[in-house]
Amino acid sequence: MPVPRGRGLVSRSLLREDAYRAIRDAIVDGTLAPGERLNDTDLVEWLGVSRTPVREALARLEQAGLVQTKPGRYTMVSPLDVRAARNARSVTAVMHELAVREALPNLSGAELDAMREANTRFADALRRDDVDAAIAADDDFHGVLVTACANGALQDVLERYTPVLRRLERLRFASLSGRESVAQHDRIIQLCAAGDAAGAAAATRANWETLAPLLETPPTDDDPARLDPTVATPAGDG
Repeated sequence: MPVPRGRGLVSRSLLREDAYRAIRDAIVDGTLAPGERLNDTDLVEWLGVSRTPVREALARLEQAGLVQTKPGRYTMVSPLDVRAARNARSVTAVMHELAVREALPNLSGAELDAMREANTRFADALRRDDVDAAIAADDDFHGVLVTACANGALQDVLERYTPVLRRLERLRFASLSGRESVAQHDRIIQLCAAGDAAGAAAATRANWETLAPLLETPPTDDDPARLDPTVATPAGDG
């Protein structure tokens, strides 16, 4: 899909971070498809910013593995890489486990309520087969603990690797087979409310590990992972 034709998505008064997040989100949700060429002029017009924040955003996205650049030739959205997504899932699982351990000693009742509310939205989105809403609610659920842990290094790691994982989820799967996650979330909330840091951390990691079978399913003929023959496909752990 070409770069959207609307003008001025990002206000000129906003920082370069907004340009980065707008392009990143468009890649993650599939608006900008794997293999699509990215033109500075189109992005500048779409976002309503100068070339500098666009080029800085593309450089960051290249570091995150979402964009590929060949100087003087092209910049494009990276093809899907299942192996990279598996690695991202392993890293995010460990980081979320650590977030629980660090957040729990000071977790408030309001934060527990926020987790319950996010899980209610998550369950509702799954019932409606709304993948985007389900992923957003799932991010909100886990985001309560990530914010509460107040660990900037942990948050930086998740900022880098979560988009890689979410991108493959959105593009490869038309719906979420994650209804068991509603009960897993409830269990995490119960353990957090009880002050059981070890139990809550283990339950959180187990929740993220449920993505493993999805990432190890061989792609079918119409799978977006086949958009580029160089895309890595999983061959088992190790």
